[in-house]
Amino acid sequence: MFWQQLINGLTLGSTYALIALGYTMVYGIIQLINFAHGEIYMFGAFAGLFLVTRFGVNVFVAMLGAMIFCMLLGMLVERIAYRPLRGRSSRLSALISAIGVSIFLSTLMVLIRGPQTDRYPDTIEISSFSLGPVQVSSLQVIILLVAALLMLGLQVFIHKTKMGKAMRACSEDLDASSLMGVNVNRVISFTFALGSALAAAGGVMVGLYYNAVWPYMGLMAGLKAFAAAVLGGIGSIPGAMLGGLCSGVLEIFGVAYLASSYRDAIAFGILIVVLLVRPQGILGKPISKKV
Repeated sequence: MFWQQLINGLTLGSTYALIALGYTMVYGIIQLINFAHGEIYMFGAFAGLFLVTRFGVNVFVAMLGAMIFCMLLGMLVERIAYRPLRGRSSRLSALISAIGVSIFLSTLMVLIRGPQTDRYPDTIEISSFSLGPVQVSSLQVIILLVAALLMLGLQVFIHKTKMGKAMRACSEDLDASSLMGVNVNRVISFTFALGSALAAAGGVMVGLYYNAVWPYMGLMAGLKAFAAAVLGGIGSIPGAMLGGLCSGVLEIFGVAYLASSYRDAIAFGILIVVLLVRPQGILGKPISKKV
């Protein structure tokens, strides 16, 4: 029972980790919580569904197409809703804009598709095998492998490429990076695009795993991923990965050993405990304010 739930929790947690990475990268550079990120994840799930049903492509091609679409959508959201408000003395305006974009995107999907739940067709043959007492499906293996490869690829990109170095420089000091010749606007736009692509991959995998996508699926998933980012340490990429996995495991164990009605409460209970005990998160660093 324990090992079975652990595998289930890691599968769910890997999708939370992909969404949480978008939150933590954007916050690490411009200190903004992009509350529209959950809706980007939802659009990614629907984009993958559209490609599978309309063009009959396989799941991996659909995932790639959804990632490209959401990269463009994330850049558009940043350009229209956030960039004009950057540099304002009050961050409340950017927060209100993020909430407005979230509501707009979910409502737009309702107008396009309707409020009903749609299902992915059976595009891959799902089998299962036993590892002792644990039953593992081929879909779980695919989700874990894809999530691991994406997270590993992100780490390599951040530490080995010129754009990755520019992102790290901007996260340290945005103004100094600009003075040193870094195109800050391009870096921020690319950060939104990269985070949106990872969220889209998570949306497609969740759509396959639960065989259901609906216009408001991004609301709760986004909030849970935000809680996971805070748990791991908002602004820390390894922290977002760890926080997502921990949140998924704790949620599944809570459902298995307590009650399914506690599923959503667990994530926010964790958030409250972390904010009380260790506000910077597991891998985050304490922030000292300059006086």
